[in-house]
Amino acid sequence: MKIYRIATAVLALNLSLFAASGEAIYKKCSACHGEKAEVKYANKVPALTSIGKEDRIKALQGYKDGSNNVFGMGKVMQLHAKNLSDEDMATVSEYIESLK
Repeated sequence: MKIYRIATAVLALNLSLFAASGEAIYKKCSACHGEKAEVKYANKVPALTSIGKEDRIKALQGYKDGSNNVFGMGKVMQLHAKNLSDEDMATVSEYIESLK
């Protein structure tokens, strides 16, 4: 049992080294949403800093599963969200929160 715990801890540590930072994830977003997430994209999408953290995560999850087409951006955003894990979504949302 002790070996299992050690192996699990080592695996978790190694996986955390591969986790992207919110800043690194957001770099892909900044082209449309601005360096500080302050841009209202196409005068339709509100600035990401004006949206709550949980609402940003929910929107990203909806884009990923194809259920969110708010502002007609579903297909475009699905391309960006499809490779994000729930952890990535939380991480990038927390980073955007820090830009306020």
